[in-house]
Amino acid sequence: MLPPIPRLEDYDVSVFNGFLPDEPPLEVLPDPYYEKWEAIVKHLQALLLCKRLREVVQDLPVITTSRLRRPAEWRRAYVLLSFMAHAYIWGGDRPEERVPPSISIPFLQVCRHLDLPTVATYAGVCLWNWKPIFDDEGIDTLDNLSTLVTFTGSLDESWFYLVSVAMEARGGPIIPLMLRAIAAARTDDAITVTECLHGFAERLDELGNLMQQMYENCDPHVFYHRIRPFLAGSKNMADAGLPNGVIFDTGSGQNTYCKYGGGSNAQSALIQFFDIILGIEHHPTGSRKTPDDSGYTENEVECSSTAPPPRHNFIHDMRSYMPGPHRRFLSHVTSVANIRQYVDSHRSNRPLTIAYDACLAMLRTLRNKHMQMVSRYIVVKSHESRHTRSLSPRAAPHQPQPLNLANAHITDGKPDSKKLRGTGGTALIPFLKQARDETGEPAVDDWFRRTLSNSQAHGNAGKSTTAARGFAPLGKLGEHPNGDLEIVGLSGVWKVDDSEGGICHW
Repeated sequence: MLPPIPRLEDYDVSVFNGFLPDEPPLEVLPDPYYEKWEAIVKHLQALLLCKRLREVVQDLPVITTSRLRRPAEWRRAYVLLSFMAHAYIWGGDRPEERVPPSISIPFLQVCRHLDLPTVATYAGVCLWNWKPIFDDEGIDTLDNLSTLVTFTGSLDESWFYLVSVAMEARGGPIIPLMLRAIAAARTDDAITVTECLHGFAERLDELGNLMQQMYENCDPHVFYHRIRPFLAGSKNMADAGLPNGVIFDTGSGQNTYCKYGGGSNAQSALIQFFDIILGIEHHPTGSRKTPDDSGYTENEVECSSTAPPPRHNFIHDMRSYMPGPHRRFLSHVTSVANIRQYVDSHRSNRPLTIAYDACLAMLRTLRNKHMQMVSRYIVVKSHESRHTRSLSPRAAPHQPQPLNLANAHITDGKPDSKKLRGTGGTALIPFLKQARDETGEPAVDDWFRRTLSNSQAHGNAGKSTTAARGFAPLGKLGEHPNGDLEIVGLSGVWKVDDSEGGICHW
């Protein structure tokens, strides 16, 4: 007997907004008991600017979660505490590895309730951190969205979060649409499956256009030097000043170091839903599927039981950073996903196979656009920090250079060729390139498969194996047949070298 198709209401998934809540997140906790939390976050930018944040947090009494009632209140508490925790850790000249009990105790309680790790996740900075400007207008456009909390108070930071919020809202209707396609495939209704895939491809194209709006109001320099350091986690952050991770001190004397990745768009359940629906398989960075690949393995938890054990690759690991209901929804969808198998068994149905391959093409294009954005906002800015130090925020004379994710690769004034990592702790370019390339692997039609494969024009005699499979070029970045990225800028041409983890070289 086939497992039932999941009901959205069982997993806190909205028919209209997808993984965003149906109602706008709370702008303030209703109980005055939590006024001190609200006051600190309200003045977060001022406290960081005058370097009083840590002092204020240390003097804060322990406020328990006993008066939180509705789910929206627990979510608001998570947003407040995660922003305070990250501001405390990264809001100084050097990161602070020990978070005091005033934050640690309630933060652990809230994360346990929401089934989240003790770190600022995508859910905290995006899914539960928005409000509509006008209540009677939609939220699937950037024209009607505003943020609730930011670290810097800048337009750039708000825009960075809101682009993701708008994409979540625009992509939300894809979820019930493709669950309908799964049901239609079970009854061999090829017409309905094809129609659903057409709608899916059109929405993916719209999401790509929304993503491109990031460039309008989020400056790469501000993002790299001012915003990104606050979003960093505690995993793989030795060069940024956290070699052991962080300790959430509860006063028990028995607390241990935790290592978690920071907020990452890979923690979006929507994007992973797309992969599951289309039957796209992702593998550990640098490896490919093997005949005995039977899924991801369970490992030991690095910290408390607030996050499920990490899996065998970064994308699956990111599910442990999603709200528990969303993570379980993806598991349920995985157990019923049948679109790839259905299309594969109906290869003679040209409208069906073209519609499916069009979805793969649109999703691969979306990942291409994301990789271009990462190159512009992170790789290029890292290169500038190494070779043009004057572009980076500088400390006052005779003061030490602040240590954080923005300058983690520079030691004693000299560049250090460590791996360039995202806030989630993974090596950026190799991971993104592989995720993009794996998106095209399930293509059914031979022409689509050649177009979506990761190499230059296929069939050229004497070329390498990689260069003989046919490659859809990345575009402005100039990706070579061997996968190297070459960026042409005003001051010259430089490459992204995977052997150095995505660090830029002349």
